[in-house]
Amino acid sequence: MTATKPRPANEHHGGGESEYFERVRSKSMGPLWKAMGNLMPLTPRPREVPYQWKWSEIRDLVYESAKVVRVEDAVRRVLMLLNPGIPPEQAAVTQTLYAGIQIILPGEVAPAHRHTPNALRFVMEGEGAFTTVEGEKTILRKGDVVTTPNWTWHDHGNDAKGPVVWLDALDIPLVNALSGMFYEDYPQKTHPVRDATNSSQRSYGRGLRPTGEVRNTAYSPILNYTFGSAQEALETQPSGAWSPTDGRVVEYLNPLTGGPILPTMDAFLQRVDPGMTLRSHRQSSSKILMGVEGEGTVEVENEVFRWKPFDVMVVPAWAKHRLTCVGRSPAVLFSYTNAPVMRALQLYREAVL
Repeated sequence: MTATKPRPANEHHGGGESEYFERVRSKSMGPLWKAMGNLMPLTPRPREVPYQWKWSEIRDLVYESAKVVRVEDAVRRVLMLLNPGIPPEQAAVTQTLYAGIQIILPGEVAPAHRHTPNALRFVMEGEGAFTTVEGEKTILRKGDVVTTPNWTWHDHGNDAKGPVVWLDALDIPLVNALSGMFYEDYPQKTHPVRDATNSSQRSYGRGLRPTGEVRNTAYSPILNYTFGSAQEALETQPSGAWSPTDGRVVEYLNPLTGGPILPTMDAFLQRVDPGMTLRSHRQSSSKILMGVEGEGTVEVENEVFRWKPFDVMVVPAWAKHRLTCVGRSPAVLFSYTNAPVMRALQLYREAVL
């Protein structure tokens, strides 16, 4: 009996290669060899694109939102900053970071809740509103940076005479990408205040800590990093400590570990002095910059953004970028990034150009 000669693989069912791939797709499979270039590019290909929101163009919309919706109905009255390179339903300013502008009017209370995303906020306009986190209350003033760590009860209110506006920074896209989102409303509108106002600042903000106290070290115990303290740190920084790529820069730190302010986000205040020439660099982390004082430019790849106070700019991952001061006054910026996540996963890289 003569043995049958086996047919080539692409003839087993007829139709050749295209028919083969159709059968592969029908089983929810795909050929890696056709996707390698997209899955493993030589350098990062972030979805976010360089972008700028000018405060002069969006400020009226932020204040108008207070007429459009009550805070009781909105839970948080926020206009999200949506990166044009990312689908809007992802609510992302970069692939892992979120940004929004929140306004709260006199007499209002944004009800208490908690969620798994970490959050911090930078106060842009007004003062006298408050945030309560896990029973500690802090009064918000312009330039303050306030933390809301993962799964902590928090609410906001305004006992002042005018509106208060701040930048919200969260890791919502990262948490959703990891399927880690949990959310819970507090049974009452506000969370009870148990500690004296700004007690964590007095306990941990002087380079000291209470002995014997057990704290979660994953995030900073300090609720409010005041703008005055950060400014003083910038102004007294020795010239030998200045960065060739960032000028004078200080990081908001967790005093218990010396690490970032939150486990998934770090935050900085930096100053570029007039006449200072900074070098371009790339970082594998994505970055959000907001002007605070003075004026300057952010050059991102082939785009140059001229900024003024409270303009917000996006620097995508691995994008070449450089800062410049414009005018005779120092240019001061606030920024936050996803570098802690990249470092924890051994993915962080930086190149000075």
